[in-house]
Amino acid sequence: MDRGYWNERYGTQELIWRADPNRFLVEEVERIGPGRALDLACGEGRNSVWLASQGWRVVGVDYSSVGLAKARQLAADRSVDVTWIEDDVVTWMPPQGAFDLVLVLYLHLPAEQRRQVMAHASSALAPGGVLLVIGHDTTNLNEGWGGPQEAAVLFTPEEVVADLQDLRIERAERVKRTVATDAGDVDAIDALIRAVRPL
Repeated sequence: MDRGYWNERYGTQELIWRADPNRFLVEEVERIGPGRALDLACGEGRNSVWLASQGWRVVGVDYSSVGLAKARQLAADRSVDVTWIEDDVVTWMPPQGAFDLVLVLYLHLPAEQRRQVMAHASSALAPGGVLLVIGHDTTNLNEGWGGPQEAAVLFTPEEVVADLQDLRIERAERVKRTVATDAGDVDAIDALIRAVRPL
């Protein structure tokens, strides 16, 4: 999936995803005081905008100009300020040690590119900073609902942990996320990893 795919996918009046933040993000951030946050592959900006509404100073990065236009509108509608950067998170280099929270949510890439993003995300953390990675787990392909249908871009908690050798892992597990569909509620299976840059 490239920039053209996402520009086309985001090319609707309505948000593709809900405007509400990811529920796991909300749970994890409750323990952290507001600071500087980086949202990699922020899409339409729902998580960036929510963080800004909670007092965080947020930078959202995505390569879809259409997604970022919707993110800017959502931020304006919610009367919050977010710094938006149009770039490819695989090659974009964040400032080192600049963020107290870095998000990599539902970014699905081949393993080599995923490792590159994780290295950049890790380097962006200040001492004590938290990296939160959430995405469709590999088991979701056959046991869960939705998400990419290519095994090569899915991951397990263990695979992400292996990418983060210089961080302290605080949580790495599979979690179920209930999704409402026309046919009723179904479960998606996500991998959730919370890692910290040692002080």
